[in-house]
Amino acid sequence: MNLCALISAFIVLLLAILPFTVLNTSFWSIVRSLLPFAPLSPLADLLVKNATIYTSDDSLLYADSMAIRSGRILRVGSYANLQDLVHYGTEVIDAGGKVVVPGFIDSHVHLLLGGLQLEHVELRGVDQKDEFVRRVKVAAMNSKPGTWILGGGWNNDLWGGELPLASWIDEITPGNPVWLMRTDGHMGLANSLALKHAGITKSLDDPNGGTVIRNPAGDPSGLLIDSAMKLILVSIPEVSVNERRDALLRASRYALTRGVTTVVDIGRYFPGMPTEISWEDLSDVFQWADSSGRMIIRVCLFFPIETWSRLADLILKVGSSMSEWIYFGGVKAFADGSLGSSSALFHEPYAYDPQNYGLHIMEPKFLLNLTTEADKSGLQVAVHAIGDKANDLVQDIFESVASTNGVRDRRFRVILVIEHAQHLAPGSTVRFGQQRLIASVQPDHLMDDAHSVFKKLGMERAQGGAYLFRSLQENGARLAFGSDWPVADINPLGSIRTAMKRTPDGWEEAWNPSECLTLVDGLNAYTISAAYACFLDEHIGSLSPGKLADFVILTTDSWEEFAQEGYASVNSTYVSGKKAYP
Repeated sequence: MNLCALISAFIVLLLAILPFTVLNTSFWSIVRSLLPFAPLSPLADLLVKNATIYTSDDSLLYADSMAIRSGRILRVGSYANLQDLVHYGTEVIDAGGKVVVPGFIDSHVHLLLGGLQLEHVELRGVDQKDEFVRRVKVAAMNSKPGTWILGGGWNNDLWGGELPLASWIDEITPGNPVWLMRTDGHMGLANSLALKHAGITKSLDDPNGGTVIRNPAGDPSGLLIDSAMKLILVSIPEVSVNERRDALLRASRYALTRGVTTVVDIGRYFPGMPTEISWEDLSDVFQWADSSGRMIIRVCLFFPIETWSRLADLILKVGSSMSEWIYFGGVKAFADGSLGSSSALFHEPYAYDPQNYGLHIMEPKFLLNLTTEADKSGLQVAVHAIGDKANDLVQDIFESVASTNGVRDRRFRVILVIEHAQHLAPGSTVRFGQQRLIASVQPDHLMDDAHSVFKKLGMERAQGGAYLFRSLQENGARLAFGSDWPVADINPLGSIRTAMKRTPDGWEEAWNPSECLTLVDGLNAYTISAAYACFLDEHIGSLSPGKLADFVILTTDSWEEFAQEGYASVNSTYVSGKKAYP
């Protein structure tokens, strides 16, 4: 009688839990493992089928199906060859023929600044002075007296080239100091109240590596270039820990909408700012997010080169990563400014300003010494270089460093990366390949510069030396694509199309069409080459067995049209095999 009661109770319990377990992956995995005929191969949690998968893996570039287990890729191939991995609890996604690619890796962002900018005055794309002023006026109407109005993204070339002045906004912001960064991050506009707060007057000398732009009477106009920006930045109240944490979450969610699953974060540091802010963001924001389970994209962090020994000590202590979410990349330095701010360093002067060759942001000898020591410690070094002279200078430094520290396989020890590499002198692309350098470039800067580069450099230099993507690649350099967000929008698919077509708005023909890339070139530069550039190619960058299952399903179902026109958008984004967007 007791036995019958136990059997009855067991049947009732089984019937009660059965509806909840039949769809549970773990339940069926356990059951199958207990059976004597259980398969030797692991079973899949997720199967993507009926897709056009571009893997970025040369051993198998295309497939129609992909199996995933515990956040990693099990197998990629045809659906027929993956069916043995499917069981009752496997989630199956029928992609309907849509294109699937590895999760995009943005090789150059300022992640927290991007998240903060989403809450500030957005001036990107503004092409009229009146609209510029209107947006600042709206912000002032919604701000408490005395609080700072912050924003950025403006590009004076879009409204004809005239630089904004403090006088544009003084009347509408009498009670609020204002700071608005140019789109390139190397120039900003302050109103007169902000200049007063910062003590910027007619008698103030320009700081090393920076310029206070003045009117004909010698008074500050409101515009500050490169290290001169620190005069204002030190007066702006520090962003709180909670604001920075919110910015990380906001930025990460935005990145996922664009298919970005990993970023190389260059940080909030710019010349003239305290180097400590990068380390404060590590402890206050990234470690907090990692330990509390709030990381939703992967980040590879870079730190100011002046702090190289601190990073070397940290890596020696904890290794090159904190988790599968946070990796330590290396150190970043600045050789020059930007083209938009006329502070990029060139061999020849700017065409419209014969006295201006650009700026050395860091003295060459100082940069050489820091790079030598960082390299000796095994750190990866990335140097911002825009102008042709700055790029030649950095290549000279890298060559000297390699000679001083000895010949070795630098792929495993250190890769010396040139950030931006926008304008190159004849022969420079060959040196990139000879030195096995990585060109971390941002295609959408091409679109921004197109409005002013011919005026600034002249026809010959603009046509022959700007954004030489194909020449760099054909000479053996690795291309790693990024956005420089919030300088430009974080949008890999848009950037890839820019690199394919090189046709700025309003143009009928491509800018130097011989430098156009293919779709596959662009995809690789945002995936496997970007992973290689930050030492993460064993973990991400391609849809290969054993790697983390970060992938993007696109809206297009025609690979041929995609390869021809470059048009597509993000349908959904997956991180570690889990749907992260939408």
